[in-house]
Order: sequence, then C-alpha cells, then structure tokens
Amino acid sequence: DCTTCWVNATNLADQIEAGGRSWKAYQEGMPSACFVGDAYPYMQKHDPWIYFNDIRTNAARCSAHVVPYTQLATDLANGTVPNYVWITPNMCNDMHDCSIATGDSWLSQQVPAILNSAAYRNNGVLFITWDEGSTNAGCCTNAAGGRIATLVISPLARTGFQSTVQETHYSLLRTIEDSWGLSRLGGASCGCTAQMREYFR
Repeated sequence: DCTTCWVNATNLADQIEAGGRSWKAYQEGMPSACFVGDAYPYMQKHDPWIYFNDIRTNAARCSAHVVPYTQLATDLANGTVPNYVWITPNMCNDMHDCSIATGDSWLSQQVPAILNSAAYRNNGVLFITWDEGSTNAGCCTNAAGGRIATLVISPLARTGFQSTVQETHYSLLRTIEDSWGLSRLGGASCGCTAQMREYFR
C-alpha cells in the first residue's frame, strides 16, 4: 500500500492514447482531479493511474483523465464517455471497510446507468472485478492474493456463462490489449496468461 512508489514505465493509458482512443479513470471520493494523497474514504492506493510518472507529473493530462467519480454521470448524460473507463469505488463501497451488502447496494445504483448508456449499448463491455480475495491463494503462474469473482457484462457476451478457465488480472489486461491490437505489457505478455475470449459470442 505504498503511496510514493512512483513508476516510470509504459502503461495502458499510453497504449490507449497511442492507438488513437480515449480513456478516463473515475475515482469515487477523490477531492479533485489528479489529487495525490489520501482523503478517506478515497485512498490513493486504489488509484493505479496516479502512480505513473508520465500521468501524475503532467498536470494537464492527469487532470483531464484522473477525475472524481461524480464526473461519470455528466459524461454519460453528455455522451462523452471515453473508449476505456476505469472506476474505483471508495473504501466503503468497494467492500474493504464496509459490508458486502453495502457494496451490492452501491452497484445496484450505479450499474443501471452504465448499462443504459449509449457507450455500453454500442457493443461495450462492463467488467466488475475485485483486487483481492480472503486468502493468498493463486490460480496461475503469476497470481497471488486469493481467488475473486469477475463479472463480464456485454451485449456481446454469452448469457449466463460461467468460465472454468483460470485467469488473473493480467488476463483482463491482455484481453483489452488484444482486442485493440496493442502490445502486451508485463504479465499480460506471459504465455501463462489466458485471454478472456470465452465470455464472448
């Protein structure tokens, strides 16, 4: 949970922009765009984008792309949702510090607006995943931190499908990169990383 472990490396945002697409990270509870530090229930450790030097130290880029979650409703209403969206709930709604029921209630209020948006209806996909389980168990070569659920919701997805393939967060990264013809970063480039293709028709 280091808050000063800055990273000087190519990241998914760099790839998305180089590929001519747009992105934005919506952080619930973030006091202002590109905020660095903690302001509970917003915690910087759950905002991966702020750790990349080429995002955090570029004020214009950072402020345009790493924003408070409240901006999502405006972007949905205006039809200005970017191609790639990252959403982080606050420490209560992400179920870290509050109950599962609290997180479920938050999702029940937020997900319908996303599913009713043009961005989603136009062959979009919503991935809902967690960052860690209740043990340190891992399924695959580079996985640790427990086993988690991941929901894949899309007009292109197989209805009611449950995968038996062992996958990691790098599988999600690889799936995004492969679908947009981007090179694979980090663990996504490992031959041990499965692509999440089986969820789609």
